[in-house]
Amino acid sequence: MAKISGNEIRPGYVIEHDGGLWVAVKTNTVKPGKGGAYNQVELKNLINGTKLNERFRSAETVEQIRLDLKDFSFLYEQGDALVFMDTESYEQLELAKDFVGERAAFLQDGMMVTVQLYEERPIGISLPDQVTLTVTEADPVVRG
Repeated sequence: MAKISGNEIRPGYVIEHDGGLWVAVKTNTVKPGKGGAYNQVELKNLINGTKLNERFRSAETVEQIRLDLKDFSFLYEQGDALVFMDTESYEQLELAKDFVGERAAFLQDGMMVTVQLYEERPIGISLPDQVTLTVTEADPVVRG
């Protein structure tokens, strides 16, 4: 973890603020005619998804968090949980379907995903940008 000044925050940075983990979604440096410049940052909480707009002056410092990225392979679905396997240690990780959200419908057996970890706790998951799917059923074409 490294301390950075408020005007160094950029989109995609993960910071610790008010006791929570936040990712910077948008940043805008504002230089008013009167007073010092500040960085207007839109933050999204990594745990519960709430959004927050915050101003950071250059004199303020925040803790930038480094997330660990690990590759996992999707194994199977078990009730309301999804089971993944660490490709290096072969340990299994069970995540709730709500954690993955609507993207869970695109998971296929053996699909490689990247899990973002903070202190060995899953914070986020990234699926591949493209997947190959097969159409199993479609309505007949009606001309007219």
